[in-house]
Amino acid sequence: MTHFLYALLAPIQGYAQGMKPDLTVHLGRLVHVVVDRSLGSVHPRHLDIRYTVNSGELPGTVSGDGAPIDVYLVGWDVPLREVDAEVVAVVVRANDDEDKLIAVPPGTTWRAEELERAVRFQERFFESTVLV
Repeated sequence: MTHFLYALLAPIQGYAQGMKPDLTVHLGRLVHVVVDRSLGSVHPRHLDIRYTVNSGELPGTVSGDGAPIDVYLVGWDVPLREVDAEVVAVVVRANDDEDKLIAVPPGTTWRAEELERAVRFQERFFESTVLV
């Protein structure tokens, strides 16, 4: 029982201590993303930010901010509701509580520069590095 309880509380305790989970474990994985900010939408709190890619979350996960892990979806040119995608990069933010994933259509190839350019619309406000 103790191990089960620890497994449930570990992500929450990490968040409470200001620790961010290592998102590199998701690299190369196929994931199901539920889109909460579709292509062309406006950020709900920052009206000057328009999403140039779809963005969503991985249900059942916990990021550094206590919410599900966020995912930028690069390579789709239409608004999505949910999608299966391949994680190809991690956006590591030096000045934020959470990092983000970048996922693309399975089987497609992207250069780091293309991924960085695709997420710049929002990442320009952070000290971030794209790890591929």
